[in-house]
Amino acid sequence: MLSIVIPTLNEAARLPATLAALSAKDGGGEAPDIVVSDGGSQDATAALAREAGARVVTGAQGRGAQLAAGADAARGDWLFFLHADTRPGPGWRAIAAAFMADPANRRRAGYGRFRLDDPHPRARRLEKRVAWRCRRLGLPWGDQGLLIARDFYRTLGGYRPIPLFEDVDLVRRIGRNRLVPLDIDAVTGADRFLQAGYRRRSARNLALLSLYLMGVPPAWLARLY
Repeated sequence: MLSIVIPTLNEAARLPATLAALSAKDGGGEAPDIVVSDGGSQDATAALAREAGARVVTGAQGRGAQLAAGADAARGDWLFFLHADTRPGPGWRAIAAAFMADPANRRRAGYGRFRLDDPHPRARRLEKRVAWRCRRLGLPWGDQGLLIARDFYRTLGGYRPIPLFEDVDLVRRIGRNRLVPLDIDAVTGADRFLQAGYRRRSARNLALLSLYLMGVPPAWLARLY
């Protein structure tokens, strides 16, 4: 069984579209176990998740802690970690099923192709830069989704309760050679780029990532995020 783990905090405006994409039976097969790991939303996030058939667990706020809690509550032997504003494209179930069926992937992890729901050319340029980062540096981020066997996830130590770059922390432990690009579009909301500006947001993300890779504690970087 596949379990999908989604961390949330006041995501009532964006979560329904993601849950709808996950519920679409375009690839057939068994319906996934969907776990929404909520960090104390003050809006209708939890109610909307339950209405859509997801299970909701609540706990400490912070994406790393929430992902870990969701994984602990999941029932499947495969885990698909996904952000609340990221929607897998059509056909994702069949592609995920094929990946999970290959025994060689029991100690690998798959990730989606970063896409933004903005038609502007600046979005396409950013998508190309993200593809380069994944291909050359082996650093897919959480908004691309991560498909991994539960046993392998546990062997790696799972998500750590750090306030920032919990996704980078885990994929670095997985290792570049064990990361597999999947033919799945991970369509993410462009709101944060539109609000802050593509150049400004991208520059800030790159600066924070550089500092993190140099060893600056995530707790310090979270204050700048």
